[in-house]
Amino acid sequence: MSKEASGLEAAGTHDLEVVRNHIREGRFQRSLSLLTAVTSIVSGLEVAYEHYRGSYSRRVMYTPVILSVLLAVAGFAGFFSKRAARTVLRWVAFVTLVDAGVGFYFHVRGIYRKPGGWRLPMTNMIMGPPVFAPLLFGTSAYLGLIASYLQREESLHADPDANEDSWLTRLLPSAAGRELISEEQDIREGKFQQQVAIVAGVSALLSGFEAYYSHYKNNFRYKAQWSPVAIAPILAGVSFASTKNRRWAATALPVISAVAAADAAVGFYYHARGVLRRPGGRKHLLYNIMYGPPIFAPLLFGAAGMLGGLASLLRRRNR
Repeated sequence: MSKEASGLEAAGTHDLEVVRNHIREGRFQRSLSLLTAVTSIVSGLEVAYEHYRGSYSRRVMYTPVILSVLLAVAGFAGFFSKRAARTVLRWVAFVTLVDAGVGFYFHVRGIYRKPGGWRLPMTNMIMGPPVFAPLLFGTSAYLGLIASYLQREESLHADPDANEDSWLTRLLPSAAGRELISEEQDIREGKFQQQVAIVAGVSALLSGFEAYYSHYKNNFRYKAQWSPVAIAPILAGVSFASTKNRRWAATALPVISAVAAADAAVGFYYHARGVLRRPGGRKHLLYNIMYGPPIFAPLLFGAAGMLGGLASLLRRRNR
């Protein structure tokens, strides 16, 4: 190996170590704000055409589309401005999380109102609104909320302004307020591995179930359609186990997370190919995206893998 190649390899290793240290110390606010913006755009597009299929029959169906745009703008603002990250991004992310909960209620109610209701759960979940889609939409909001409490990459010292009590802290009882302050401090210091592992596990289960009934509609025509269904419970199990076992978090979790992310990329390719193979192909691209396989759905599954990978790099709480 030449000296030049060795130098490049050493530089790359050094850069990776810097990134790892930033994550472990909670200094990746700008990066996570940017990631929030990107995931919000993807999830917003997914919601937009899913609700288009439903003809936007209720005005509330516009709210996630609007909030996804606002969250993307807030994420980009948080990338450039620390103040925007701690104010605009935090508020928009919080409102989007609430909207995700409201959307979940409406989707559950939509299934209940179908003929047979919850007496025919599998049939109505397959033919009705995707029940867990709103909760998956909340993933980008969760990332934005976490980003709002982190430190900037360029921060060398603790920011004294970060220790100010939030409005929510002042509204809660004293014991709950102290616990929230402690949680916020752990996030700023990168000590929230268990929290992210739990979110990754839940996201994996929800994504796996969404993939199951989406592919069930197509009768699992391709064997590759079983892959997210098989990987999702494994990722969830490893994520939940990582909350109790440091070794699992450091070894098994990054591996299965990488597998999930790779499978999501393959799934995105197959869904895009499926869209292009519909009658008209590129000539009727917008129509085929609307009524073909959900092109961005695999990327939402990949978000669970991304969360698992992030959890494996974080530190654990001392308590």
